[in-house]
Amino acid sequence: MPDLRLDLIATARAMQPAGLNRGTAGNVSVRSGAGFYITPTGMPYATLQADDIPLMALDGSHQGRRKPSSEWRFHRDLYASRPEVGAVLHAHSPFAVSLACLRYDIPAFHYMIARFGGDSIRCADYAIFGSPELSTAALAAMHERKACLLANHGLLVAGRDLAEAMALAIELEELCEQYWRACQLGQPVILSHDEMTAVLAKFAGYGQQ
Repeated sequence: MPDLRLDLIATARAMQPAGLNRGTAGNVSVRSGAGFYITPTGMPYATLQADDIPLMALDGSHQGRRKPSSEWRFHRDLYASRPEVGAVLHAHSPFAVSLACLRYDIPAFHYMIARFGGDSIRCADYAIFGSPELSTAALAAMHERKACLLANHGLLVAGRDLAEAMALAIELEELCEQYWRACQLGQPVILSHDEMTAVLAKFAGYGQQ
């Protein structure tokens, strides 16, 4: 049986080459039974071993020799409130952070915004990292969405598994870059409500279901 901790470590290590993170910033988790595994706080991903990965319960307790990421609350709250979520990834990628520091929502400037569940990607209200208030703000911004920006902070995505969470994070950072670049030339043309409704309907049957 595959060890989810090793898959989690592989995903965490892939974040830097993908342009999502540097150093020990960010965090990633994966659902396991009634709880979830999460990257430990303040440890370089290159040094991680399976025994370094804490197992957390939904009551906030954890098992293992390492302390969990300081951002464990929004991971826990996503798993507790959304049964379809199997993995959560948070990163401080440069273009997402740039827009988050401006506290911009990302509108439907490109149809691929629909991949995240709606006609925009919201920016959550600011709250200090690791706090219950940040988790509350993040969950509100992610209502009926797979992603949000965190004001003055970074990005947050929720997928059905680690592979989808990673793919969503890469796609979101790319969209942030594209929106940032388009804004340098002028005001991007935003797709209408009807146009995005049609895209969302088409996405419901897109790909390998």
